[in-house]
Parts: sequence; C-alpha cells; structure tokens
Amino acid sequence: MTADAGAARPARVAIAPGPDGWAGGEPDPLIRRRGGPLGAPVSRVDGGLKVRGAARFAAEVPLASMVYAALAFSTVARGRIVRLDTAAAEGAPGVVLVMTYRNAPRMTAVPALLSPAPNGAMGDELPIMQDDRIHWNGQPIAVVLGETQEQAGHAASLIEASYEAEPAVTSFEEAKRRGGEQAAYAGQPLSLQAGDAEAALSAAAVKVDAVYRTPFQNHNAIEPEAVTLAWDGDDLTVHDSTRMVSRVAWSLAQAFGLKEEQVHVSSPYVGGAFGSKTLWQHTVLAAAAARLAGRPVRMALSREGVYRVVGGRARTEQRVAIGAQADGRFDALIHTGAMAKIRRNYVPEPFISPAMCLYAAGSLKLDVRAVYLDMLANTFMRAPGESVGSFALESAIDELAERIGMDPVELRLRNEPAADPGSGKPFSSRHLAEAYRAGAERFGWASRDPRPGGRRDGEWLTGIGCATATYPHLRFPGGAARLTLSKDGQARVEVAAHEMGMGTATAQAQVTAERLGLPLEQVSVAYGESSFPGVFVAGASQQTAQIGAAVVAAHRALVAELLRLCGGDSPLAGLGVDQVGARGGGLCSLADPRRWLSYASILDGGDRDEISAEASAPPPAEAEHWSMHSFGADFCEVRVSAVTGETRVSRFLGSFDCGRVINAKTAASQLRGGIIMGLGLALMEETLIDERSGRIVNPSLAEYHVPAHADVPEIDVMWTDIPDPHAPMGAHGIGEIGITGVAAAVANAIYNATGTRVRDLPITPDKLL
Repeated sequence: MTADAGAARPARVAIAPGPDGWAGGEPDPLIRRRGGPLGAPVSRVDGGLKVRGAARFAAEVPLASMVYAALAFSTVARGRIVRLDTAAAEGAPGVVLVMTYRNAPRMTAVPALLSPAPNGAMGDELPIMQDDRIHWNGQPIAVVLGETQEQAGHAASLIEASYEAEPAVTSFEEAKRRGGEQAAYAGQPLSLQAGDAEAALSAAAVKVDAVYRTPFQNHNAIEPEAVTLAWDGDDLTVHDSTRMVSRVAWSLAQAFGLKEEQVHVSSPYVGGAFGSKTLWQHTVLAAAAARLAGRPVRMALSREGVYRVVGGRARTEQRVAIGAQADGRFDALIHTGAMAKIRRNYVPEPFISPAMCLYAAGSLKLDVRAVYLDMLANTFMRAPGESVGSFALESAIDELAERIGMDPVELRLRNEPAADPGSGKPFSSRHLAEAYRAGAERFGWASRDPRPGGRRDGEWLTGIGCATATYPHLRFPGGAARLTLSKDGQARVEVAAHEMGMGTATAQAQVTAERLGLPLEQVSVAYGESSFPGVFVAGASQQTAQIGAAVVAAHRALVAELLRLCGGDSPLAGLGVDQVGARGGGLCSLADPRRWLSYASILDGGDRDEISAEASAPPPAEAEHWSMHSFGADFCEVRVSAVTGETRVSRFLGSFDCGRVINAKTAASQLRGGIIMGLGLALMEETLIDERSGRIVNPSLAEYHVPAHADVPEIDVMWTDIPDPHAPMGAHGIGEIGITGVAAAVANAIYNATGTRVRDLPITPDKLL
C-alpha cells in the first residue's frame, strides 16, 4: 500500500479537542474520523533518510579527538579477580587508557528497570567495575581506549586475568532443585487462584496436563548497542542507542553525582530494540572512561559484546493443565512454572499473562516462580511473558481439542469470557471472535484435515494450525508534550520519545494534523532528546498511547492560549476549549461552524509569530476501570520433510483486533515483523550455555540462528479496525501482539502435518525425526 502524504487534507468537519481523561465519559473525537490522515498508509517520514544513509545512529556521530573503546570480559561465572595484567595492553600501539576496577572513577549504584526508583533503567543493580568481584561469565573487567577501534580491540585481547572461582549456579535444573521464590511484576505477585483448580482437573471429563519449555534467547538487533559521548566540565552529552532518553539521563546523573540537567541524552535513531537498549554497563563504563581520559569516547559493542553485556529472554518451564466438559467448556485452567533470573534485577518472564485474560474457566491456578542463576541479567524481549506463555497455553488447547474431537477454533470461541477472568473488570474492547471468523475464512481453515499426517506432497507433510494472540494495552505515566503553532501554518510536536523503526514521527504527525485541522505536510514531530518534555519509554507497545494522551493535553492547553488571544470582536469570543473544534487551519464553534477564525488571524490579532503550550497527560486511570488488550488469531501452514525433518512455513495469516489503526502501512509492517520474530522463536532461536562455566557459546549470528528471507513465507495481515472508546485515538499498541501465538500456531501446524507433538522450543529437525 502506498499513499501521497501531501494528499491528506485538513478536516472539513470540525474536530473537538480530545478529552481531559480516559477512564470514562466522552471518547476521543478522532475515533469517528474517517478519510483524513488518520489511518492512511503514509510512508515513514524518516524512510528516505534511512535509505540514503543520512539517518545518523549513535555509532556514527563524529566528535573531535574521539577515541574508541573495547571491552575485556570475565571467563568465570562467580568469584573474584586475583590477577589482572594490563601491561601489554597499556603498551600496545595507539592505546590511550586501560580502565579496570583499580582506576575506575567511584560511581553510585544505578537503579534497575522496574526497581522502586521511578526512573530506573539499568539491566541490574550490580556494581559497575567498582571492585574485584565477578557476578557472571562475560562481565566486563577492563575498558581499553584506543585511537582506532582496531587498536582498542587488539589491546583488549592482550589483557590477562586469573580468578579465584567460587561455586556458581549455572544450570537451570540445579536452580530448580535449590528452590525459588514467588515471581513479581512491578511489585505485584505473578499468582492468581480462583476455586480449586486441581480438584476440578481431577474430576474433569476430558483433560490435558503437560510441560512446555522455552530456552534462553538473546537480542540480535541489526544495529548493536552503541554510545558516543563527551564531557564538558561536569556536563555530559550522550549520543546513545536507547529507547528511554529521559531515564538514561536521570540514571547517569545518579551514577556520577550530577544534577539531571547536567546530562543530555540524544537518541533520534535507536535501531532495533525489542526490549533491549535500555541502560547496560557499557554506557556507564564509556562515560567513566571518557571522564578518566579527558576525551570523547565511542563504544560500539561487537555482536559478541551484546551477548556478554546485554540480557535477553529468560528460560522457562511451564505446566499447563486444562480440565473440560465433554462440550469443551473449561472447568479448570492451570498454568504454573518457573523462569530463570538473577537476584539483583526486577524483570520477570510473566508467562501466565495470556491465561489471565483469554479464556473463561470454572477455576484458575496461575503461578510463576523465579529460580536464580549466576548469569547475565535477563531482560524484556518482545512480548515478554506473552510470547512464550502463549506457546504453552495455545499448544495445550490444541491438544485438548484433539482429545475432545472438536475444531480448535470452535473450542477457543466456546470459552470466550464475558469479563476479564483474572480481574473481573469489563473489557474496554474485545472483538476476538470477529477476528477469528474473518481470519479463518480468508485463510481457508474450513479445508483443514483434522487427521495428523493426512496431507502429503511427495516427501513433504503438510499441516495447518491456529493459536490466539494477546498483549495488554498499556499507557505509562510521565507523558508530556510541547506543541508549537506558527503563523505560517506549521505545527511542531516535541516529545522525549523514540523511533525504533515503528514510525513514531509519522503516526504522531497524522494524529496531530487531524487534531489541528492542518495538512499532514505542515506538521512535524521532534523526538529522541532528553531535553524535550516527558519521560517516555518505547516499550510494552504503549508509546503511541503515551504520546497520544500527552498531545491531547498539550492541544487543549494550546487551544486555551489561542482563545485567550481572541479579542471581544472575534468570532470565537466567549467560547471555551470544549466549545470549539479544529477545521481548515483554524478554530470554529462546534455549535455554529460559521464562527471560524484561522490560526494565522488569531496570531496576528495577538501580535504573535508563534504560540507554544506544554502539558502533561493525566494518569492512566482507564486501566483501573477496564481490562484493555489487543487480540489476534494466528493461522499457519507448514511443510515438513519426512526425510530430513526440515520445517518450512508456507503460509501465515494474522487477524488482529487492536483498536483503531493509525497508519495502515506501518501497522502492517509492525505486525509482519512480530510474526517473523515469532517464526524465529518457534523454529531456531536458542542461546546455548555451557553449564560447566556459565558461558554463552554461540554469541554470533553464524551460530545463533534468526529467520532469513528464505525462511519467511508470504505473510497476510488483517484487522478489525474497531476503535476502543477508552483509549487515546481509539488505538491499541501493536508492536508486540504480532509475535504472540505464533510459536503455538507453528507447533500446532507441525502436529497436524506429522502427528509429532513438540513441547520444547525451538522445534528443530532432530525433534521431528
């Protein structure tokens, strides 16, 4: 789909300002708008810059007298350094500095992500090169600065270290034997019980009870983490690849004892992130080394460096048990298990999330236990919890459907809940049944042969499967925006938000153009600077809502300022914010649209060239009243070689219920990208750890496999486009819904093709032979 951005014209019908809250009352007026910029398949405004190589990423910012950094890593999982010989590195050509715990500046511990500190961003709360202690295999033990990257890397290879190793837990099985603790998410225990699910399971007419396993996984963004930074006295400027500029600025200020305004973080182009690119040790170490050397520093992690320093998805072991009546209605739903983590971080793998919202059941037992290893801290990875939890839950539902002798789609729809099973709250919007029916028809589900192994084409066994997708709709607090309108009709939005390839500036320009009644080409969005308003996080599929609510608040403030400029003889005299709307490059009375005045005339009358307003979004009270989620129905066709066990996904369709779609082009791209990542989860991605030493042994794209073009079929996506009346713009986040359910749809299709049920990811050929 293509569109000419310049063809999007301002609204002819007045658009009222958005509401001042989202918990109830009037929905966003934009949900009723059709035919304008909102929803159009507009190409990304930064697309041309990226194609031409003109978009400057963190590892490309040139600074005068800059030096390059390389890291040396520990080779034991736990213990202390007893010998650290840096003489050869210090004497190597081009070396400017070697920094270790012996000469590193003293730094305050930096709060971790999800810690009680409101702006925590670190992957863990471990000391950063402050002593001789080793906490994981791969921990940085030295930073080398060189005049070139090659000189720094060579010198780092010359560093020799000896350790006094201590007993370490590097095996998931050993961690389970030692027991664990109740896992929590944002301070809330990951546990829910309603009724006696074990008893109901025992008494059920039909039941399944199985264990599903998912492996450790690593982040592999095409643009690895990088930072280029410089000190000017006690002021620090950081060009970072981060998805939380404000939090990183605050965190670095904590580390070095600075005021927050002394740290400026810029990240206009993040590259891929998917849960990584928060704040990890390499950024703090680069700032410390730059301060010590008195020169700007660039630290661009190698691919191996990402595996050593940046966390990934946690390993899980999940039990799913379902007890049902003969007609398929669930009497018991049990989803429990364990996930691996370290003690000094707060990020869980909340795999019970899908079970908390998807299906009605007579009783529930949901629980996540955390077991502890001496390893690199785990972190969020696209749809943390939902991606792996949906694999287990949706595989079990397929197994139950076969035992009952019921169509898997029909079984899912038969257990649709009237309200959220976990919280009891009403759904703000739920059209999953419509998505399933539309997707099944388009995919040709009715032609499915329910017999495993019933379809064959030479050596290739063919099967199809389905699964449900879900991800919560969230809106974090802290959103704020500045909106500036100039006399020449140009509007500019400023937010401390981020662009990771999802089209932030494009979508928000479409929204703002609608709100202001301006052509799309007259609206620009500036982002990625910690000096801009707001504390935004590009994560949890919520940044669009967070920005959108902030822009509504700023727009209301701007309209109030414009009305204050109107004199007593103005057509708008005496009107309040809720009595006017935007139309045709100006404001008019909602009751009498003939009372209209252009923005240029209003500014002229007030002798102003431009006007700005800044405001904060209200707290996300809507989540206290409603259960808010995106949903989807995944349909997959596979071909499995009976000779080699090779699996090829030949068709995939995702049918989604994700509220109002703001940009059809970028939305389709996001959904397809999530599905592709789900294919990797299903068939190939796995971090391999030597359990004798705790070391990752496949830290490269040569050995850690992700989907390539040949692995990806034609992917069809569709959506209901039904707005949620309780969400900004009526929209839900779509960054993560695409990956959820995919692994189960693939596994279920493989079972339909072969009759082999694989419950351990990834599904590699050896598991099918």
